[in-house]
Amino acid sequence: MPFAPVLHAELLKIRTLRSLLGALAAVLVATAAWSALATADGDDSDPLYSVFFGISFGQVAAIAFGTAAVSAEFRGGALRLTLAAVPDRGRWFAAKATAIALPALVVGLLTGFVTLLVGRAALGASAPGWAEGVRGAVGCGLHLMLMALFAAGLAAVLRSGAATLSVLVPFVLIVSFVVGDLAGGVADFLPDRAGQVALHSTWEGALGPWSGLAVTALWTAAALLAGGWSIRSRDA
Repeated sequence: MPFAPVLHAELLKIRTLRSLLGALAAVLVATAAWSALATADGDDSDPLYSVFFGISFGQVAAIAFGTAAVSAEFRGGALRLTLAAVPDRGRWFAAKATAIALPALVVGLLTGFVTLLVGRAALGASAPGWAEGVRGAVGCGLHLMLMALFAAGLAAVLRSGAATLSVLVPFVLIVSFVVGDLAGGVADFLPDRAGQVALHSTWEGALGPWSGLAVTALWTAAALLAGGWSIRSRDA
């Protein structure tokens, strides 16, 4: 089967599963809401990060989206039915990843620009400039998409939504910050921290806004390659 109809089928799955649509909505709500609370405090030490503070919570929803989109295939024999229609496992997984990336990017960019507008309104004169803000909004969208794909790749390896979330959610909410305090600059290369460099006005580490996103993209590519290998080499 050609790639286009496989992609269409995977996009249809996402549109018809309420849990996935709810996770996408949560990306926008969580990011914008927590950012609004942060900017209300009036901390202008890093105005750009104040605007996008909520991404730490929005990325949890993005992780939940990527995880649920893949782990659903391992419940009730769904993957066997899918592979009966699309025997080429590599093509199917590529379509699945694309079907996750497209809505995650659209929602991520929407989240970035909505959050930017809310943050600029709240900060007033201390708000970041438009050029810096647009960079942050685009970085926000790309980071959220990459984290959703990172979770999707790990879910394909672990074959369990609960196992994937039990690894990633504590990692991005707790472990990453603890490691950051202990390991210094090494922690800047963790997937969730590297991508967020684009959301800071200034950064003292080795990474810049786009090189940080590139590091997160490398983590994501590794997770997807591992997930693709798992799909191709293990029984459905």
